[in-house]
Amino acid sequence: MSTILLILLTAIALIVSLYKDKEKTLNSIKNAKGMISSMLSDVIGVLLLIGLILTIIPPGKIESLLGNGSGFIATIGAAVVGTITLIPAFVAFPLVGSLKANGAGIVTLTAFLTTLTMVGFVTFPLESKTFGKWFAIKRNVLSFIFALIIAIIVGMVM
Repeated sequence: MSTILLILLTAIALIVSLYKDKEKTLNSIKNAKGMISSMLSDVIGVLLLIGLILTIIPPGKIESLLGNGSGFIATIGAAVVGTITLIPAFVAFPLVGSLKANGAGIVTLTAFLTTLTMVGFVTFPLESKTFGKWFAIKRNVLSFIFALIIAIIVGMVM
């Protein structure tokens, strides 16, 4: 139902936009088409990567390594992997969803996802050059700690 509502609202907004300024609207649609075309290969790559990961690693192994019974060590491990990995969010969310569907625990996945988005090991040199070394260190350490706190809180709530 919500999908139908969003499509309807989008169609109405498009009609209003066409009425207000047809040239700008058509130009925006053309730009959006170009962006979608450039992202299509990435999206297909994501789907293939997730399929490959799930083919290589059986669901039982995912559950034993990352499941609810895997303990806090698995959560720390997932947080470290998230810290040193540079994956766009549009890749990370489907990957986390697939891992969850195959038995991975919510706390472990939350630690992975939050560190992935909040901590920047790969981007640290650029961040330290831009904002200063001490700021970058403090921000990344605090982000790692808060990512673990968020994972624990999510585990308690869920």
